[in-house]
Amino acid sequence: MSEAEATTASTDQTWNGVPLSELFPEEKLGWHAYVEWNDNPERRRIASEILKTKKFTPIPEFQFVPLPKTNPVLVGHRWKEYHEVLGLKNIVDFSWATVQKEKPGMIHLLDFPYNGETPRAELINTKITDNKWHFVRNHGGIPDIEEDAFELEIGGLVNKPVKLTMKDLKDPSKFPQAEVTVTLQCSGTRRIEQIQEYPGDGDELINAPWGEGAIGTAVYRGVPLKKVLKRACGGVLPEAQHLEFIGADTYFKKGNVFNYAVSVPWRKVRQNEEVLLAWEMNGKPLPKIHGYPLRVVVTGFIGARSAKWVYKINALAEPSMGPVQRQEYLYYTSQLGKQNVKYSNGFSIQNMPVSSAIIYPQDKQVIIHDGTIELKGWSYSGGGNWVERVEVSPDGGHVWYCVDQDNMTEKHYHAWRLWTIRLPVDAEGWLEFCVRTWDSSNNTEPTFVRSAWNWDLHVTSSCHRIKVYSVNTSKSATAERLAEIRAKGSTFEPLTHPLEWGLESEEDYLKAVRRYPREPVD
Repeated sequence: MSEAEATTASTDQTWNGVPLSELFPEEKLGWHAYVEWNDNPERRRIASEILKTKKFTPIPEFQFVPLPKTNPVLVGHRWKEYHEVLGLKNIVDFSWATVQKEKPGMIHLLDFPYNGETPRAELINTKITDNKWHFVRNHGGIPDIEEDAFELEIGGLVNKPVKLTMKDLKDPSKFPQAEVTVTLQCSGTRRIEQIQEYPGDGDELINAPWGEGAIGTAVYRGVPLKKVLKRACGGVLPEAQHLEFIGADTYFKKGNVFNYAVSVPWRKVRQNEEVLLAWEMNGKPLPKIHGYPLRVVVTGFIGARSAKWVYKINALAEPSMGPVQRQEYLYYTSQLGKQNVKYSNGFSIQNMPVSSAIIYPQDKQVIIHDGTIELKGWSYSGGGNWVERVEVSPDGGHVWYCVDQDNMTEKHYHAWRLWTIRLPVDAEGWLEFCVRTWDSSNNTEPTFVRSAWNWDLHVTSSCHRIKVYSVNTSKSATAERLAEIRAKGSTFEPLTHPLEWGLESEEDYLKAVRRYPREPVD
């Protein structure tokens, strides 16, 4: 019995006298926590009818109120209830059990469907993100599919539809294998910056309030989709313009239920290793939470196109009609919002723009230094562009210092660069640092988050800004005050806590104000 089977509820629910386990069955041997929706319109119709009869927990408000200081940060009550009323609680339970097993130390931004952000300390520890620390943005529950039972079906506008096992795909005599270093990034990375200044759509699924950690880099191994289409299917038909990827996870949208479906243009797939069918991540089998046994890796595109648990690929004349492709991940102008937004008046986000983030110091951190401050962060650009230059400003964006190439990780066509810089800082008090990146096509970032705001709160590509409190020990008065604090057995932080003794003696005070009187003589 698999882990997913073990979590199945013991008592069947019914609909019109029929057990839900019969209406929404696990039909494939060795495939658990998976229901086929897209090929069963009647099954979808019944599920929609059931959903219409229920009331669900309201979508939480998390933009106009402070985020809970809990882990998980947000709880997907509504999404869990969708599954439960269809008799699919086993999917919910198996998913969380997998999170606890594979991602226990993450920032659990949303417990279900799971959204996990990489903790700051692990994010830029090394250029390649360890599997257990790589961010996760799932749109549904985690399927539990046995590799030996898995089958990939390729159809649509191809010369020869085929079904392939994992053994087929892994056979180098059939398909040449490739290994590619790839940064995957959620289009919601740094969304919290938009939320804090200009809230937007909360979304039925919950537009998770991501910080700087919805990004990660791994070395993926698999076979280029282009080669599979050519060798197994004899190529695609002339009218094929898009490749649709269908994942085994269950997805809900406006009272309807689907399998996850997205697509990318055929011209992207033609770039050989830019679309990979991957089974290995950093030299190990894909973790279940990352798409085991097979996922798509689309280089340079938003992470949503890199479908996990992919079991079906269709060559199409137009983009997928799946709601994730047609109704989500859309970029709107700042004039569009709840009052007038439509699916058709935003454009589909594909290539990720140039972006960057300061990871150290943290926002609102007190920095005691001797005239220089060290900053560390990441920079990335999608679409096959690579990071050429990183610049950091200590004054909010007027003066910029360039990061030395020796202090940046090596270049990759499809991966980030980590960087470190030490800046001269004379000023004390609150300072604003920001970072901008230039890529190989000379693209850079908008200066302020207002320029990047959009109703769905995607692609926060503006210069990342942090405020730090500077305490410069090279200044004599500051050095004396810090020595006094130490001598009295106290600490400088918390910054806002007042000193418990007088700031100067009466003698020193009078000496100063008499030398420089506060009032004029006449």
